[in-house]
Amino acid sequence: MPEIARFYGIVIKLFFGVHPPPHFHAVYGEYVGLFNIDTLEMIEGDLPKRAKELVIEWAMINKDEMKNMWDVQEFHKLPPLE
Repeated sequence: MPEIARFYGIVIKLFFGVHPPPHFHAVYGEYVGLFNIDTLEMIEGDLPKRAKELVIEWAMINKDEMKNMWDVQEFHKLPPLE
């Protein structure tokens, strides 16, 4: 699964597949969260509260670009949360 961003020890990965909804994975150590790109809801996982907040903050900034990547199925790196 390609890495599209990394910040504060959190790795964001995106994988194209046939299983909707459009989503991305956030990995923080041994914790993982699966987020719906459209709603930014964590639909699966166990990320700690602060890591989840950082992921959502980052995703709000990059939501449109992630959705575009999902639609055209072309990866590229996105900027980290600063």
